Amino acid sequence: MTSTPVSRRRFIGIVAATSALTGVPWAAKAMQAATTPLSSWQGVALGADAQLHIHHPDPVFAQLLIDQALSEVQRLERIFSLYQKDSALRRLNRDGYLKHAPGDLTRLLLESKRISELTDGAFDPTVQVLWELYSQAAQRSDKASIPDAAQISRTLQQVDHQAIYIQDDTIELQRPGMALTLNGIAQGYITDRITEQLKQAGLEHALVDMGEIRGLGMAPGNRPWRVGLAGDQAEPVSLLRLDVHNQAVSTSSGLGTALSRDGAVTHLFNPANGQARPLYRSVSVVAGNATIADALSTAFSWMSPPAIARVLASDPGLRAWVLPYDGNQLVAMHS
Repeated sequence: MTSTPVSRRRFIGIVAATSALTGVPWAAKAMQAATTPLSSWQGVALGADAQLHIHHPDPVFAQLLIDQALSEVQRLERIFSLYQKDSALRRLNRDGYLKHAPGDLTRLLLESKRISELTDGAFDPTVQVLWELYSQAAQRSDKASIPDAAQISRTLQQVDHQAIYIQDDTIELQRPGMALTLNGIAQGYITDRITEQLKQAGLEHALVDMGEIRGLGMAPGNRPWRVGLAGDQAEPVSLLRLDVHNQAVSTSSGLGTALSRDGAVTHLFNPANGQARPLYRSVSVVAGNATIADALSTAFSWMSPPAIARVLASDPGLRAWVLPYDGNQLVAMHS
């Protein structure tokens, strides 16, 4: 492991250590690290390059933890993915209802609805129809890459988080043509699941990044984990360094997936008016878990500073920063 700050979105991975290694003084840790095996894996998870590194005196057990983490990611992808044809989410979008829904899906949708209410609808998983509308427009070379106002208005009739009905293990989309995306919250949820899995295995100290970052316990040398916040792809350097202790960090930027060459059309959609250019170049959120941090960084992309402050006031553990289009410094939001 390294003391270099981790920049947001640079990699997906897990850096974990046993408490026996992480909690000792620096000099003793340096000596012990030389004899403590490092088990590593590199590959692809959630469609991105991934790497897992675990310091543990038993390399067999460390490899078991890596295998379990990968199995959990794959299991959750089969639920939340929009790209796997047989995923639970794809079946829900196709049929408009899903009986015997996986518990992870109902839990995440209930949390999505809660955050939708908290943010007055700025977070809304029913914006998938807007993604489909804009992506189809972007693929037409003979016409403008932005849908016209009438198309957006018609599509917005299918956007409403309140039209997601959940009863026990049954989910129903109550408007014809509705479709859900969990891309604004699922990576946070998966990060939390992997963190809890490592914690249950006895790893008290870890930095987990499965698309969102969550720090558990302390970094080597008994120091807080340090995370660097980069602005966006146009500002890849760390603009702010945060000490993270049992907290999660998420950054959302429309430039992460731009649907137009000039970046004016992004993958982030305003549920209220269907626009696709967020209010800020990027938004970063610190929260108690990665699920909340992920969803709020998405929602805050469409919220004014006073509206963000209202949400921050609901939880003293929340912090947020925005990067304006006309600046190169992160601006702290205050409750």
